[in-house]
Amino acid sequence: MGVFSSSAKVYQPAAEVDLGPGSGELYISPNVKAPRVAGLLVKIFVWVLELPIVGWVLLYILKKDNLINKLVSEAEIPETPLFTATHSWEDTPEQNVSLTKPDLSPAECVQEAVSCLPERLESTLATDGLKRWTIRDFSNAYSSGEITPVQVAKRFLAAVKESSGPTLNMGFFISCDPEDIMKQAEESTLRYQRGAPLSALDGVLVGVKDEIDCLPYPTTGGTRWLGKARPCEADAACVAQLRACGAVLAGKTNMHELGAGTSGINPHHGSARNPYNVGRVAGGSSSGSAAVVCAGLCPVALGVDGGGSVRMPAALCGVVGFKPTAGRLSSAGVLPLNWTVGMAGILAGTVEDAAIAYSAIADQSQPSYLRPELNLPLLTSTPSISNVKLAKSAKWFNDSSDDIRACCDKALQTLYTQYGWETLEVTVPEIEEMRLAHYVTIGSECTASLSKYLDKLKRSEIGWDVRVALGVYGSFSSRAYLNSQRLRNRQMFFHKQIFKTADVIVSPMTGVTAPALQDDALKTGELDYINGAALIRYSIAGNFLGLPAITIMVGQDKAGLPIGLQFIGRPWSEATLLHIAFAMQEACSKNHRKPAVFYDLLKKD
Repeated sequence: MGVFSSSAKVYQPAAEVDLGPGSGELYISPNVKAPRVAGLLVKIFVWVLELPIVGWVLLYILKKDNLINKLVSEAEIPETPLFTATHSWEDTPEQNVSLTKPDLSPAECVQEAVSCLPERLESTLATDGLKRWTIRDFSNAYSSGEITPVQVAKRFLAAVKESSGPTLNMGFFISCDPEDIMKQAEESTLRYQRGAPLSALDGVLVGVKDEIDCLPYPTTGGTRWLGKARPCEADAACVAQLRACGAVLAGKTNMHELGAGTSGINPHHGSARNPYNVGRVAGGSSSGSAAVVCAGLCPVALGVDGGGSVRMPAALCGVVGFKPTAGRLSSAGVLPLNWTVGMAGILAGTVEDAAIAYSAIADQSQPSYLRPELNLPLLTSTPSISNVKLAKSAKWFNDSSDDIRACCDKALQTLYTQYGWETLEVTVPEIEEMRLAHYVTIGSECTASLSKYLDKLKRSEIGWDVRVALGVYGSFSSRAYLNSQRLRNRQMFFHKQIFKTADVIVSPMTGVTAPALQDDALKTGELDYINGAALIRYSIAGNFLGLPAITIMVGQDKAGLPIGLQFIGRPWSEATLLHIAFAMQEACSKNHRKPAVFYDLLKKD
């Protein structure tokens, strides 16, 4: 065969694919054919890629060698396209939940969520020297007068200053306005002094990814130019809901430029470092949000998840990452970088805090026929639900490092031993095909969304690694996009069939723990598609199919880096996922180590 030809895959009808444990379906582990390049090498690669004719030939070879042409662009697929991952109302049976009234305010929803929690959870507060303070800990401390939001805000700002200095250079925030933060904290302190806090979130620091509008900051998307080209005129809906609960919006957290990478390395604003090991990445693209929660600066932060961009950095940093069902949260005020796969998500230190934040930002404005009413999990006992069935696709599950595989297997055994929850062996087919189809989709939507800006922009304004990403994204054909939506339809069918016998699908969150943050990438970014494919390996269904998913830390590798386990649920089954993650947290959190960079904002002087 010549360089411009490849044998395209011919897919059999989805209904004929065997989803059982003994399925003969071929599992394709990503065989990425692209070396890691950074520094001068990535500049040379960009110069070649952007040459007329030569660049086009290089792009074709890259897509061919990495199976995009064979498995997606030129494939024969019998299904029709499915263009969105939205889900109609379904009567999803869930155990032990509280059904909220549709007319509750965000603050009232928060109080409802707090009432669903146990009185106190010692296991979340002290584990091997780690005190991860929760939203309720801050609220109780404020209400008792032990400390005020102003005092906590001052400690926070001192910690941000220290962590941003040359010694640590953590790169947590793109924008952080001390005057605005102190103003919010002073207003919260007055409310507590009057005995009238707005909710349990009043005075609690919340980081906001710089992909979400939050006044008074520009929304840069991790760039040097987008904040000027697209002025921020109002809070995003989810930010406005948090503000209505009294939360102190703590600034705009760092991110991978335009969300176009998995490392969080940002040559414009500095690279967010992993608090467990500052020589490792925090993950992307919600790198700063994961890192500030991990380091104890905020119990909760907002991220945006278009391809695991909340859950993957959460796993690398050892915190909870929660992406609800597509449509459960409003997208108003979130940069529209990928319409059909991206949405806001939550990063939190504990499952309880994820549940509280979720209750605050869930979109209650839509009519009930478009989405079910909001269920909140009653977490007053452990286990809080019974007879849970976990679907595990062995070849996919095991396609991870030895430490991750062993740790996640041990976690599943713990769930069985402590709660009697069974693991069912299934086959989730066409995983690599889904990853590539998602890549075509998110890339095509990104370039379409940004085209009005990119057409007028100097290339020098864009980071070197992102210039490569945008070059690849812009090369996808309409046929590749349409075939990707056909593959989305197939995967939606496969997952619905699996959910007929299982409550959730379980997998590791990443195939590797946090990769090294290498000096040669700090000013140029890096192209590391091998680690990138391993990091995103288990993320895709949540975005491509709009399914709710949550990840929680279940252990650490031999180097002390966090390992996350993921649960993917049926549409609208957020309460069930929070139940399961809470049970996992209670079973595993006692052995978690303290991050190397960590701030205790409630410590007694």
